[in-house]
Amino acid sequence: MSLRGRLVLLCFLAAGAAMAAPQAQKTGAPRDPEIIDTQGYQKLIQQYRGKPLLVTFWATWCEPCRDEYPMLNELAKQYAPQGLKVVGVNLDGDGDLILMRRFIARYKPVFPNYRKKPGEEGSFRQAVLPEWNGSLPASFFYAKDGRQIGQFIGERTRDAYETAIRSLLTSGSH
Repeated sequence: MSLRGRLVLLCFLAAGAAMAAPQAQKTGAPRDPEIIDTQGYQKLIQQYRGKPLLVTFWATWCEPCRDEYPMLNELAKQYAPQGLKVVGVNLDGDGDLILMRRFIARYKPVFPNYRKKPGEEGSFRQAVLPEWNGSLPASFFYAKDGRQIGQFIGERTRDAYETAIRSLLTSGSH
């Protein structure tokens, strides 16, 4: 190939790569979960007002969380047609970001995930549930009107989650 032909080909390839770059940003790897503080958590609950909501708190260092997470993803898929919304809040520290990214990439959650802003542990837990000591896994159930109507502190079975979800879906519907 002549030098001119190589240059034309190189320009063509560079132009194609430049045109593909914005598309790659749209469809590329998922971004890190948005960081939320106490106020961000309250806004999150308000955002889903009118829908039954399950918020699960998890971390990669929590073995029961790692066990429950795939099941919660399946339940989120299963009950989405009935209106259930599921949101994850990750409590990993900055040192565990790579593990968190790998975990999310592995399980490809169908629900949005957020990260709790480092610090403010006491006020954050107070905003979620005053009696919560921060132990994981922890899931909180919110009725359509935004009221917290139940919680699981510690690992639970699929049956326990399904019972709670069915109750959540029927709460306020009468």
